[in-house]
Amino acid sequence: MITKILLTVAFLAVMVGIGLYSRKHSKSVDGFVLGGRNVGPWLTAFAYGTSYFSAVVFVGYAGQFGWKYGLSSTWIGVGNAVIGSMLAWMVLARRTRLMTQHIDSRTMPDFFGTRFDSQGLRVIASIIAFIFLIPYTAGVYMGISKLFELGFGSAVSYEFWATTMAVLTAVYVILGGYKATAINDFIQGVIMLFGVSAVIFVVLNNQGGFSVAVDKLAALAPNADDLTQKGAAVYANFQPGDFASWFGPAKMSLLGVVILTSLGTWGLPQMVGKFYSITDETAIRRGTIISTLFALVVAGGCYFIGGFGRLFLPTAFDVAKGKFAFDAIVPQMLAGLPEALMALVMLLVLSASMSTLASLVLTSSSTMTLDLIYRDRKDHEARQVVVMRVLIVFFIVISLLIALRPPQFIAQLMGISWGALAGAFLAPFMLGLYWKGVTKASVWACFAWGVGLTVANMLAGMVGGKPFLNPIDCGAAAMLGGFIVVPLVSLITPKLKKDAVESIFSCYQ
Repeated sequence: MITKILLTVAFLAVMVGIGLYSRKHSKSVDGFVLGGRNVGPWLTAFAYGTSYFSAVVFVGYAGQFGWKYGLSSTWIGVGNAVIGSMLAWMVLARRTRLMTQHIDSRTMPDFFGTRFDSQGLRVIASIIAFIFLIPYTAGVYMGISKLFELGFGSAVSYEFWATTMAVLTAVYVILGGYKATAINDFIQGVIMLFGVSAVIFVVLNNQGGFSVAVDKLAALAPNADDLTQKGAAVYANFQPGDFASWFGPAKMSLLGVVILTSLGTWGLPQMVGKFYSITDETAIRRGTIISTLFALVVAGGCYFIGGFGRLFLPTAFDVAKGKFAFDAIVPQMLAGLPEALMALVMLLVLSASMSTLASLVLTSSSTMTLDLIYRDRKDHEARQVVVMRVLIVFFIVISLLIALRPPQFIAQLMGISWGALAGAFLAPFMLGLYWKGVTKASVWACFAWGVGLTVANMLAGMVGGKPFLNPIDCGAAAMLGGFIVVPLVSLITPKLKKDAVESIFSCYQ
């Protein structure tokens, strides 16, 4: 216990210290939000990766999807590395950096407003971002707090850990802005790499080694609780050995999760914003490699370990609550770890969660300040920075209140958030970087599609007891549907002024 406390206190002290060190970079708006657009490949790659993977992945997604799909859940981590990291950098990084600097855009809503010549798009995009980043943030709180309860016991409550993490994240983001976040992300990323590698080794060793663990997994079948719940359709075509097979018991369902968690990052403001800040094209090439390898180890490792969850927990069904307790699976797997390793795991999840939280609160506060409150850039910059700092506190308080009374599993909170954001933003943002023919009306249509589908599905679940689709599949449908909505509407609606569009695209020449 002393080791855990000392390591945690030292870690948090370093984070706050970096916030104090980075104050000199956070006096202007560009410095506070973008680090002066002068952040190198290592810091940017680690900032991208640590913002991508948090307790939502390690505790929520790895547990739930490892339980459902077994060892094949590892493909989710591979998809995160190849699609969510490597391809995202290759397709988006260079064009995002060049166009956003050319049009002097500092946030994703700002991009929509300038690229498509519409202050209305800018305002609505900022509201969408602010609202739907909150459930994701609540999910991050839940994941870290549940694991800390395991590490420190019941003497300290879930509410205490959630509140403590919220306060400390607010402190270092308010002090140092993006620069503090990026430096902290690098340190936190190194901890995550070591932590995931150590957990893989110890967890498999506890089961007698890799081959023995796979044999045990192959011998398992869905239990009675699995087959009586809403998710029973996942196992409709189950074959013996599916939990240890290449593609698991439900290939199409698995594909939906891969799409949501991998392609979704392409349309999330806190992820795409990393490309605004990177120094040059050489840094982009190096950052692509670093980010991909980081994702392969961290995401691949998390889902790989989650696939063995059934060996540690006979059933994930909570009889008292009448539903599955998926968020308890990974903490149960880690319950027997040596104390020293448990301390490392706690730092791992704390690192992942605080980096993601920092990115989320910085994105939400800057979006509301620059795109809703101070749309006129001539307003005093120091005042804008102050407002951003105040909104960081507001955003953290709101998401903390949701986390203390969570309505869904961690994975479902993330599905709602990613579905609405990426469903609304992904297609118009990506196509807007490449295609001159995207129209203003098509962006409005995609906003309505992504948010409308997500909200309608959520309301159907609240009112009728059963949504049209589960939040994961709904999120994937919202994203992919945007690539149909934007081209179709663009073909039948008025085009933007040709001279203005040519001027914007001249940045690529």
